[in-house]
Amino acid sequence: MTHSNHSLLTRFLHGIPSFLWLTFVWCAAWRDFGLPSVAFGAILALLVLLVFRLPTLYLSNRFNIWYALVFLGYFTYQVARASMEVFWFALTYKAPLRNSVVAVKLRTESDLWITAISHAMSLIPGSLVVDVDRGNSILYFHVLNASGQDAAEEFRVEAHRIEAMILKAVGSKEEFAMITADESRSKTAKGSHRA
Repeated sequence: MTHSNHSLLTRFLHGIPSFLWLTFVWCAAWRDFGLPSVAFGAILALLVLLVFRLPTLYLSNRFNIWYALVFLGYFTYQVARASMEVFWFALTYKAPLRNSVVAVKLRTESDLWITAISHAMSLIPGSLVVDVDRGNSILYFHVLNASGQDAAEEFRVEAHRIEAMILKAVGSKEEFAMITADESRSKTAKGSHRA
């Protein structure tokens, strides 16, 4: 297989997730998953991919079911806990409620995982992504009832925990190694600090 054929095949394989997603979005928008709707959505998805040349999504080809389940359980717990907190703030609101914009520097540089992390954090009530510095992998969040450095740092720790869980579940081998190395360094630093 020549180099040009190999790169064409690679580009085609990496375009499959975008093609499937666009087809699904079309069918979901029309609430019709019948064969004619799927076929028309597939044609539209192909046209969009050919005309607009969307950026290639490089998947890691790695999936860890255990870490995915851990993330899903933790994410569900965080959504439930934060929902109750926001509900309590709404019931017992007393001015002033101090909010903050918190910058979180991520360890990953993948567009796909930055997007996944930002959406996961935004789905947890009380925080919302307001800006993304793609070049430096920094997400800016509007955080409810968080004033001062301690609250901002607590939020950053939570964002890094979500990032670590996502990368351990679906990140590349290099990202997985980076996260586990960071966690072991952190544990060593905490152990030496206590001693």
